[in-house]
Amino acid sequence: MSANKAHHYINGEWLADAPNGFCDSINPATGDVIGSVPNGSVSLAEQAVTAARDAFETSEWASNPRLRAQVLLDFADRLEADKDRIATLMATENGKVLTQAKHEVAAGFGEARYYAGVARNVFGRTYESGPGKMSLMTREPSGVVSVIVPWNAPVTLLVRSIAPALAAGCTVVIKPAPQTPFTNAAVMECFAALDALPKGVVNSVNEYGTEVGTVLSTHPEIDVISFTGSSRTGKIIMANAADTVKHVSLELGGKAPAIVFDDADLDTAVAEIKRGSLALNGQMCTCVSRILVQDSVYDTMKDRMVAAYEKVRTGDPMTDGVELGPLIDRPNQERILGIIERAGVEANMVVRGEAPKGDLAQGCYVTPTMFEIDDISSDLVQDELFGPIVSFERFSDEADALHKANATRYGLAASVYTNQLKRAMRMSRKLKFGTVWLNSHNRLLAEVETGGYRESGVGRLHGIEAMNDFLETKHVYYEAEN
Repeated sequence: MSANKAHHYINGEWLADAPNGFCDSINPATGDVIGSVPNGSVSLAEQAVTAARDAFETSEWASNPRLRAQVLLDFADRLEADKDRIATLMATENGKVLTQAKHEVAAGFGEARYYAGVARNVFGRTYESGPGKMSLMTREPSGVVSVIVPWNAPVTLLVRSIAPALAAGCTVVIKPAPQTPFTNAAVMECFAALDALPKGVVNSVNEYGTEVGTVLSTHPEIDVISFTGSSRTGKIIMANAADTVKHVSLELGGKAPAIVFDDADLDTAVAEIKRGSLALNGQMCTCVSRILVQDSVYDTMKDRMVAAYEKVRTGDPMTDGVELGPLIDRPNQERILGIIERAGVEANMVVRGEAPKGDLAQGCYVTPTMFEIDDISSDLVQDELFGPIVSFERFSDEADALHKANATRYGLAASVYTNQLKRAMRMSRKLKFGTVWLNSHNRLLAEVETGGYRESGVGRLHGIEAMNDFLETKHVYYEAEN
């Protein structure tokens, strides 16, 4: 099998079954069809869940941490060896700038190697409650995990869920995003090439409508759901999981503010905010989407951001020097253009984005947009817009900055720009976000937990805490005979 087929992968076999027909994967930079993909179904999803359950119950996977560590190391080696092809596939399927796609694949095999080490360090505890009365607390894998992956980072966001799940001893069923099936299949090829991986430990089924996702969030043999995506979909998954009381790990939407104080290094702030707002073409839950600036440097910072955005090079993501590629598809391009029109009426447009003409007209491009707004209750401020579009807002002092930054129900990430350490620490303590970067943005590490407050999610990914979503603690009590 080749990733050019993007078949389902179930119980160690590639399946071309298409009970619901085929769908096309489209290159958002050109509108060209990349290839046709077999749609999944309820039956295929149930088959994959059965395979994962059988592997969990009958193979040595759950009880052999050294095997799990070696498989993750071997997978990382395979992913690294194929990094250029996979990065090119990703840039072709979702429009990500190629340099960013290469960075993402590198983050993927780095994450796998990190959890290979963690797999051999899952320890329990003991406790003696009285003479001869021993309690053993063991850490055991939860069981079968469904992993539902978005299209914007189809390698990193897949590996950061499956690596801790596999390290814990769980088995997995993956539902890739319909927009990036070939990238997902290329990653599955890395697993399929591993002789030591028991059949059924890793499975993948393409979506059809919502059939597969519904099975993976309701099936009684699924123990944990790991989902990355919109808060709206996350709420549906959480509700689906309630009937069988599944554990859920949800990283959801974001509305990340970048807070710039008057003592900040503005060169650093402009560079970080520009890069942080355009990552993945603005389609990243941790992207800067609000720029909050203190009164005394407001006009200076606005002029600098205007100059920075007007110099952004938009174009083919495969071309060296391009900073902004296309949005994922035509409906999202039209959605963002509609938001820009509304912002032009309801706010003060500073940099107006547009769909480029000429050679780029066939793609789903939108150039950067920045608008000024004072009304923090506006849905332009409250909602996740998910594109290269940012609001520019004013604040007077720390209290005002905190009030405005915390004014949405999202709490995934934020950044603060100041040269005063005490102020930076005060702000980081009071900002209601799972990650706060100081004088930087979007520094994501395998070793360090990421997750959201409030409607930005439940649980953590990356780091040691990610394992908690895939492990159960069991108490074993023993009394020695007198």
